[in-house]
Amino acid sequence: MAEARFDELVHAPLRLRICGLLRHVAGLSFARLRDSLGVSDATLSKHVKALVGAGYLESRKSASPMRDDSRRVVWLSLTGEGRRAFDGHVRALEEIVGAAP
Repeated sequence: MAEARFDELVHAPLRLRICGLLRHVAGLSFARLRDSLGVSDATLSKHVKALVGAGYLESRKSASPMRDDSRRVVWLSLTGEGRRAFDGHVRALEEIVGAAP
């Protein structure tokens, strides 16, 4: 079980949603994540870059069997460190809520 630890990087609303969507899956494509969140490519890219830079997210490219062109699909997944950070942040939020009158 992750230690409760408030994480400013994860706490930003869109990054919290990104981590929440990726927490229980092996990975999602950039396009599926973008569509699920209802944001632009540029907005998602900005937040993905911050999470990758912190070591919380992994980005990899692969060919898609659904495409007949040379474009590649970008897959995103939480790293072990990202899972620990997200889980610890959720626990910290639960403690805050539990401590509220």
